[in-house]
Amino acid sequence: MPTPEQRAAELGLVIPDYADPPYGERYSPMKAFHRSGRTVTISGMTPEDRQGAKVFPGRVGADVTPDQGYQAARVAAVNVLGLIRLATGSLDEVTAFVRTLCFVVTTPEFSDVNLVANGALDLFAEVFGDDVGRGTSASIGVASLSGGNVFELVAAVETRGEPV
Repeated sequence: MPTPEQRAAELGLVIPDYADPPYGERYSPMKAFHRSGRTVTISGMTPEDRQGAKVFPGRVGADVTPDQGYQAARVAAVNVLGLIRLATGSLDEVTAFVRTLCFVVTTPEFSDVNLVANGALDLFAEVFGDDVGRGTSASIGVASLSGGNVFELVAAVETRGEPV
């Protein structure tokens, strides 16, 4: 059975390196992650590249289709993988996804936020397998996110052990 690092490579995922430049400089001086024992909580990740180019900015139900929102959620999930690597050194250190909290910018009428958020959740299952990659989750429709992003994701994962 392939490891998460091997699965990510097989999927052709280009996982960003958040060590240089450091995460968070465009928005505010925040921590990329917080570690408490074996649990690592990842700061909010959006579907944008390291230079700040956004994937499908806007609002689902207006200028972004549900499928585009799903794709944007996948990009945010890949970015989460980059922060997991920064926090743990390897995707192979993850033993469980504890929680994901997904925010989707929508029109008031759009109610299928879970279908958009599934872009991120499906990617985690593809990389880590269902047992590790599926955790508790909530998806919330919102009016706005920073920078005009359509999606944002916060995640908490359990790891093999405490840092040395």
